[in-house]
Amino acid sequence: MTTTASSVAGTTTAREVSGAKPPTVGRVSALTTHRWVRFGLRRLGRLVASLAVLVTASFLMIHLIPGDPVRGALGPTAPAALVEARRESLGLNDPLLVQYWDYLRGLFTGDLGTSLTSQLPVADVVSQRLPATLTLALLGFLVAVALAVPLGVVMGVVTRRGRGRRTELAFTTTSVVVGTVPDFLIGVGLVYVFGVNLGWLPVAGNASPDAYVLPVVALALGPAVILARIIRVEMVAVLEADFVRTARAKRLPARTIYLGHALPNALTAALTICGLLLGSLVAGTVLVENVFAWPGLGRTVVSSILSKDYPVVQAIVLVYGVGVLLANTAVDVVLALLDPRSMIVED
Repeated sequence: MTTTASSVAGTTTAREVSGAKPPTVGRVSALTTHRWVRFGLRRLGRLVASLAVLVTASFLMIHLIPGDPVRGALGPTAPAALVEARRESLGLNDPLLVQYWDYLRGLFTGDLGTSLTSQLPVADVVSQRLPATLTLALLGFLVAVALAVPLGVVMGVVTRRGRGRRTELAFTTTSVVVGTVPDFLIGVGLVYVFGVNLGWLPVAGNASPDAYVLPVVALALGPAVILARIIRVEMVAVLEADFVRTARAKRLPARTIYLGHALPNALTAALTICGLLLGSLVAGTVLVENVFAWPGLGRTVVSSILSKDYPVVQAIVLVYGVGVLLANTAVDVVLALLDPRSMIVED
């Protein structure tokens, strides 16, 4: 027994002298230094900081706009007593820090305030309109990617090594022109051609499946040609890489070379742009929805701005901002999964 106690004491003393960490501490330390953990912590910290800035900016928006939002919503002929009572009920007479705290508490409890014009809870207004906007944005994104990937790959294969100069010039010129035309102008053109002249498709609402065609195309066409140009450039560069030459030397099928080896590497850079494109698609729904009388958040925010219903505007701006931030974060994660080299670990 004495020998056992002495050896245990000696082992403990040696561990303390050598500074060795207990096994549990070592495992925790190894976990925190793992590149995926550090990547996740960095992205989470960036997302939280961006959300804090967005929430603060959306809160200050109603206070930075010149004039009294309650007076603007009720009209110039509204009695002063009614305006003051409405301001008191909305908490606009409280100190700014108290209003900010109430605003944060409302966000965490799902209370986004009350509409100044309809007197409905803002959360109900957003929840009714959000599905239509999400459907339009997601369909536009999927259509843009579905058009851009095959178009970019084909143009990259056709124009590699300086081939197809005329084809490259025609593609570049067309993509630049289409990419610079605003979404709502494309929508107006589609309405005129396919709705008014030909009468093939409906031009308002979302009551039927064919009503989705024109707004989705109007939203997706510009981002599709921009993304296709990026994929073409990346595809041309990848096709000249050493691993592609090795694949050709092994006499692999062209389909395997282009789709199995070249395409995944060409899409890495394109995925970085997809986050920006998805953000532009979300923002583009505002004007496209108004062109096609789409019952979504974009149409609601425009009507709320005209009626000076600032609580609704405040909530919709916050929803759009959160959507863009989450989309960018999702793209970062997908890019890290496809190419772990994108996870830059700071020492």
